[in-house]
Amino acid sequence: MKSYRKELWFDIKKRREFINITAEIRNCLSESGIKEGFVLVNAMHITASVFINDDESGLHHDFEIWLEGLAPEKPYSRYQHNSYEDNGDAHLKRTIMGREVVVAITKGKLDFGPWEQIFYGEFDGKRKKRILVKIIGE
Repeated sequence: MKSYRKELWFDIKKRREFINITAEIRNCLSESGIKEGFVLVNAMHITASVFINDDESGLHHDFEIWLEGLAPEKPYSRYQHNSYEDNGDAHLKRTIMGREVVVAITKGKLDFGPWEQIFYGEFDGKRKKRILVKIIGE
């Protein structure tokens, strides 16, 4: 069995962003040479998420509205966590959206259902952030 590990860095311009990282994960898979196995993709920050869904702008807008309704950014005083930081909402949003995804690899390709794409979701950005890609298989 072979394994492959790579960290991918992103320069996040806004506080909240959804970035389609499917192409980057496919590049990692190609670099790994693994044809059968699994890929794990996880956020390396407690205020970020990796998830699978459709790459449709209306859906991304709906995620933003839904998450902001569940855990509004302001007022900052709403969160006890915010005594030293202002990102209590980002921690909650990450919990809802999840930390990582695992995707099967079959015949050297990501084994997706229709419309599935991998996204990095950032909820406390405006700086460099990273994800971990770990591929295991043969």
